[in-house]
Amino acid sequence: MLTDSFRLDDRVAIVTGAGRGLGAAIAEGLAQAGADVVISARTADDLATVRAAVEAAGRRALAVPLNLASDDPAALVQAAIDEFGRLDIVVNNVGGAMPKPFLDTSVRELVGSFSFNVGTAHGLLLAAVPHLLHSDGASIINITSSIGRLADRGYLTYGTVKAALTHYTELAAQDLSPKIRVNGIAPGAIHTSALDIVAANDALREPIEAATPLRRLGRPEDIAAAAVYLASPAAAYVTGTIVEVDGGLTSPNFSLPIPDLH
Repeated sequence: MLTDSFRLDDRVAIVTGAGRGLGAAIAEGLAQAGADVVISARTADDLATVRAAVEAAGRRALAVPLNLASDDPAALVQAAIDEFGRLDIVVNNVGGAMPKPFLDTSVRELVGSFSFNVGTAHGLLLAAVPHLLHSDGASIINITSSIGRLADRGYLTYGTVKAALTHYTELAAQDLSPKIRVNGIAPGAIHTSALDIVAANDALREPIEAATPLRRLGRPEDIAAAAVYLASPAAAYVTGTIVEVDGGLTSPNFSLPIPDLH
């Protein structure tokens, strides 16, 4: 049946930034589709909650507390191989950068954010690809952002590095084909803990919803569903693609109050 092609039974996935938010939802979604999951984040307590959710879905979980900004990503890959003996899926979800006005953004911050968002993904994949080559359905998924293609004030660093990760995804898809598929997901405004204040405040939330064609904030499950698709045989003919999960945005829906320069 067609629906069987969305299954991930007995596949092994690594999900970074999996302690909460999008990473946690993706890890749980992959487990619900049949995958065993290696979850990584800096905080062990957060990972314990996600591990329990993966196990509640009937799959095995390995929690690896790790700071990919400073720790060796090869240790995460080796932990997956030692525990499960194989690797099929890698989800690069680590990243981010705080909004700032242009003149408050230093070169050091811009370069550091590039390293954190793009360098960590590349480092993990350098360690993972030799193992992914042994899979009969290897899939890499990079979490980018709608701000990687849209423009608004304050997002210079974040938008630049996410745009770089988007093109990295497209280029890596060429380098790693035909054995390994490489795709990305570009979320819009998703209601994770980072947007709790916005979601709880009608004056903040309603303009965002009004500026979004689907008239709501996204849910972590929206991103998890896209990840399951891209990881699964259902997407066997898809590579080098960025799936926009943003409610239909053609322009930013959350503008920061940054004044003109004088």
